[in-house]
Amino acid sequence: MSKNPQSRRPAAFRLDDPRVVVTPPLPDSDAASRRRGQRVTIRVNPEPDALALPVVVAPPRRRRRPSWSTLFWPAASGLVLLALGLAVTRLIEDLQARSEWLGMLATAIAAIAALALIGGIVHEAIGLIRLHAVEQLRERAQAALAADDRPAAHAVVRDLVRLNRSEPRLARARSELTTHVDEIIDGGDLIRIAERELMAPLDAEARGLVSAAAKRVSIVTAVSPRAAVDVLFVLFTAVGLVRRLAALYGGRPGTLGMIRLMRHVITHLAVTGGMAAGDGLIQQMLGHGVAAKLSARLGEGVLNGLLTARLGLAAIEVARPLRFAALPPPALGDLARGLLRGSEVEESVAEPDRTIG
Repeated sequence: MSKNPQSRRPAAFRLDDPRVVVTPPLPDSDAASRRRGQRVTIRVNPEPDALALPVVVAPPRRRRRPSWSTLFWPAASGLVLLALGLAVTRLIEDLQARSEWLGMLATAIAAIAALALIGGIVHEAIGLIRLHAVEQLRERAQAALAADDRPAAHAVVRDLVRLNRSEPRLARARSELTTHVDEIIDGGDLIRIAERELMAPLDAEARGLVSAAAKRVSIVTAVSPRAAVDVLFVLFTAVGLVRRLAALYGGRPGTLGMIRLMRHVITHLAVTGGMAAGDGLIQQMLGHGVAAKLSARLGEGVLNGLLTARLGLAAIEVARPLRFAALPPPALGDLARGLLRGSEVEESVAEPDRTIG
């Protein structure tokens, strides 16, 4: 039909008329020719049938039923605490009956233990809250970056500055970012500038921590005579590395927070390729002839160092309050080249010692 129905006279036609053609809306040229009185083909523009349109049906929300474990563990914990309190009370009463000063000493020790327990619970709760805040900040920053939402990005930058307020090395970056935050219009640019200003020094230090931990693991596992020592040292180094990285980025988790953070790191490793160093990296080592120059123990140490570096890079991804958008993420190849250069130096230094011996 024409866009201007008042410019033509009413007319009747049959649907089986060969001049009737069902087409899309008229272009401007046909409309202009019709207005000039030229004979054109009769066109019919059918409207879409409302019943034929696709209907979007939202899936029903599944109601989460409380599991029996959510009732068992609090109840069991309460029973254990009650039994412990009753045992301590009986112990204090027995000591009080035996001697007055023993009862007073037991009461003081019990009070100190209760105070320490309360302090530990508060510390763990604060660590979990801080770790949850970092995770929420990362998700909010990613959403603001994707939607280019300036108010949300402004709130993210404000919370990020508050998170890193105890870092003296970021004082100048915080001051400049706070001064110029109102001058930036786009939310995505605001997130990227905050990442460059606040995360770049922390990323450099994090790469140094990962590189140092990987070199320590490589050296210790290369000279260690026992496999059990290797496993314990690698585990101790990995846990300490994840804790230092979390503290560097503002997490500072407690024991429960460390368990949760290690679970996230292992999940991230499983999603992004596992614990293996990668076939390309192994081929690069073999292609450069490094494996032929190294002994078996030294090659095993290099591989353990690479696995530690891979774990550290995953911990950076998990503990960082902002995902990598404006800055490139640290690469395993850079750390691997450092490990291989260190291994070659150790091999060349150790070779004259063998000749002298």
